[in-house]
Amino acid sequence: MCGIVSYIGPKQAYPLLINGLKRLEYRGYDSSGIALINNDGLCVYKSKGKIADLEENVKNKNIEGTIGIAHTRWATHGEPNNVNAHPHFNETMDLALVHNGIIENYDTLKVMLKKNGYHFQTETDSEVLVQLIDFMRKKPRTNLLKAVQLALASVVGAYAIVLLDKNNPNQLIAARKSSPLVIGIGDNEYFVGSDATPFLDFTKKVIYVGDEEVVVIPRRGDIMITTLDNTKVDPIVQHIEMDITALEKGGFDHFMLKEIYEQPESIMDTMRGRINVEDCYLQLGGIMDYKEKLINAKRIIIVACGTSWHAGLLGEYLIENLARIPVEVEYASEFRYRNAPIFADDIVIAISQSGETADTLAAIELAKKKGATVLGICNVVGSSIARATNAGSYTHAGQEIGVASTKAFTSQVTLLILMSLMIADGKGILEKNQKKALIQELMRIPEKIRKVLEKAPEIQRMSEVFTFARNFLYLGRAYNYPVAMEGALKLKEISYIHAEGYPSAEMKHGPIALIDKETPVVFIATTPSNHQKNISNIQEIKARQGRVISIILEGDEEIKRLSDFYIEIPDTEEEFTPLISVVPLQLIAYYIAVARKCNVDQPRNLAKSVTVE
Repeated sequence: MCGIVSYIGPKQAYPLLINGLKRLEYRGYDSSGIALINNDGLCVYKSKGKIADLEENVKNKNIEGTIGIAHTRWATHGEPNNVNAHPHFNETMDLALVHNGIIENYDTLKVMLKKNGYHFQTETDSEVLVQLIDFMRKKPRTNLLKAVQLALASVVGAYAIVLLDKNNPNQLIAARKSSPLVIGIGDNEYFVGSDATPFLDFTKKVIYVGDEEVVVIPRRGDIMITTLDNTKVDPIVQHIEMDITALEKGGFDHFMLKEIYEQPESIMDTMRGRINVEDCYLQLGGIMDYKEKLINAKRIIIVACGTSWHAGLLGEYLIENLARIPVEVEYASEFRYRNAPIFADDIVIAISQSGETADTLAAIELAKKKGATVLGICNVVGSSIARATNAGSYTHAGQEIGVASTKAFTSQVTLLILMSLMIADGKGILEKNQKKALIQELMRIPEKIRKVLEKAPEIQRMSEVFTFARNFLYLGRAYNYPVAMEGALKLKEISYIHAEGYPSAEMKHGPIALIDKETPVVFIATTPSNHQKNISNIQEIKARQGRVISIILEGDEEIKRLSDFYIEIPDTEEEFTPLISVVPLQLIAYYIAVARKCNVDQPRNLAKSVTVE
């Protein structure tokens, strides 16, 4: 969740660190801080609130120095305030540390350290870690690297850390376990970040730090990587492909709106190189070694969280309908605890935008221990899930900055469609003409989304009517049920309006009690096979004075007449409808949030990459 950026090299560190923190704002945070080594020694500046508050705090203070660490914190242990903000330091204030993750046994360690004379200023687990490193380095014949190795071998939990030593201004030490950390290799300089976005202006050469690896980063010379037991690891330098313009708004008011508009291109990027329309051929190169296992699977389990879970639920509908394989969709956060039976011939598909979701990573490890084949679907190249799974496919959605996921969701669904078609084709379920028709229609989806985006001005006018609504219901049948839940999630995430998504038929089993003239009901009614049932449900809503916003297919005059507001979308194959019907729901959430003057890209209490439980 939090963000780390660090620098060592010939340049002044402060401007690089502050700019890097701003690049990491999308991850979510409630305080920030920076530590530098200069003529005044170790200087630590911290502030509750936004990075602008930190910049105000350091005015007229010494911000010189060519080595430094910086952090954006999302509070876990201790309330967000100036004291609990990172960096944290030891009692003698010669070590400073930034930390992402959670130290689960911090309380036990804190008791031990107190017995050894240590005092604590904060409520955080991270201060315990820097004090523990200080304690370990007092052991005979223990340098700082060894102290870090000993300390991290004693902790239970997840961490990505960078350590600054006042007595050695020519070295940083970094380490990680279950929390992302990447090193950027510049021109006689090194960067460290939670991801590569803070230093893309300077280098695209990176090293992804592995689990339980410790990295010594010198001012000059090559870095050294060891494991916790001091086994040396050869660094693997990779070149990342990321467009710096993806980090800019490109004329849009918010990243979220930009990313909604990018969906035609991001869906095409997900399909690019994987479909040959003329030869009626499709493949997913990343999982080709496991294609036969997929085709012959008796059961597929999908694990994910949040928006990715909704994509997974659509994956269940797609795989069961097209490929005729039973699918179970599990919240990763529950899957790891409920002792579900997992067998060696199961296929587990883990879905995550960031590839760093802690609960999903834990579910992957559980499935691997049980002997299942684990495939990953994620967006970030080189992420933890990409490395932890047996194989997988990238969505290639491009950088997504807005916390509320939009283009990543539609790219995940697109990839699940491709996977379903590939399995169905391999099983011989699809006739050639049927497969060709589906592939051709899938290629038309981006243009159909563009037609929906042309309706944005009228969607905005309609959305502003509901600026002060307090509750929303979202209803949909079949493929549109997961879309209803995703639409409700988008609204509650960024506008803070309570919203729930339900299967339409479940309305009579409870939610109907909530319907009155003050409760807008968004009805996704784009399934011709259930057209009459959709009409009946809408009539039930109208009979109770509910206001209906319907998402309908072009030309559906009957539902249009029943609706208070309607948004028409182009017709397509029922399996592909979610890719189009979700777009107006994203726009509704966005425009209501803007009308309510909410922080659309950085909604309260939320983070882009959830790297803790």
